[in-house]
Amino acid sequence: MPNLTSTSEFLLLEFSDMRELQILHFFVFLAVYLTAVTGNLLIIIAVALDHHLHTPMYFFLMNLAFLDLGSVSVMIPKAMSNSLLNSRSISYSGCVAQVFFYFLFGGSDFALLTVMAHDRYVAICNPLQYETIMHKEACFQMAASVWITGTLYAILHTGGTFAITFCSNRINQFFCEIPQILKLSCSDLYLIEVGLLILSFTVGGGCFIFILITYMQIFATLLRTPSVHGRKKALATCLPHLTVVCLLVFTGMFAYLRPPDNTSSDLDILFAIFYAILPPLLNPFIYSMRNKDIKTALLKLTDFGHL
Repeated sequence: MPNLTSTSEFLLLEFSDMRELQILHFFVFLAVYLTAVTGNLLIIIAVALDHHLHTPMYFFLMNLAFLDLGSVSVMIPKAMSNSLLNSRSISYSGCVAQVFFYFLFGGSDFALLTVMAHDRYVAICNPLQYETIMHKEACFQMAASVWITGTLYAILHTGGTFAITFCSNRINQFFCEIPQILKLSCSDLYLIEVGLLILSFTVGGGCFIFILITYMQIFATLLRTPSVHGRKKALATCLPHLTVVCLLVFTGMFAYLRPPDNTSSDLDILFAIFYAILPPLLNPFIYSMRNKDIKTALLKLTDFGHL
């Protein structure tokens, strides 16, 4: 097979070769994108404008909304553009950018969820020292470490992926997904990125175990809490976070921990939508449905809009 290292573009998987279905895909993705962007922007604006929400928990939630906003913007606009223009192409630099920013936002997302679990642990299990531990400077340092971790994570994976030589430029996915890119490799250098992916899953698994242990301690503390109102209030802040963690982890496992060669292109697309688009789309709704403070802040925003 020819060496295509110098290729200027990749060809992505198209949803359909029928023009009517391509237009339908465009409008479906447009609706999903606008919903995700609107939901996350409302969370950001609500937290920024309502001084009652200027607490560590909501500061981290605002950061999560920023990450989800970036994550959903990595692949959907390009997929919409290709469907509208009846195209399959993405430039080499565009593919590099997709991989970099997907891992930047994805890695930062999981690191932030780990920090948020620690915040809930301190608030519920060690409330008397909460303000001492989770003070303003500490929160900014944690947020900065999350973004730095995501950036380093993205640099490693992007460098490991595009150091390889390619024998084809046809990616069997609607965006530049690393497992599909690695299938195009002509050399053994792809094993470097495979090793990085295994390391990532190991570290991610460690973070997930940390979150689970943290919540076991939280629930044990709540069971000893005599106040029913106190338990309900604590659960209202914990359950959305735990739901988001499970959504992110299990959709990722659903996509990656499966036989690589026994699924069709349609299933590959479906799995990718599950883990790449569903979490940033659903997170704002998960957090706003059970959280009275967020609901109140959003109602204030809508009331302000009617004035």
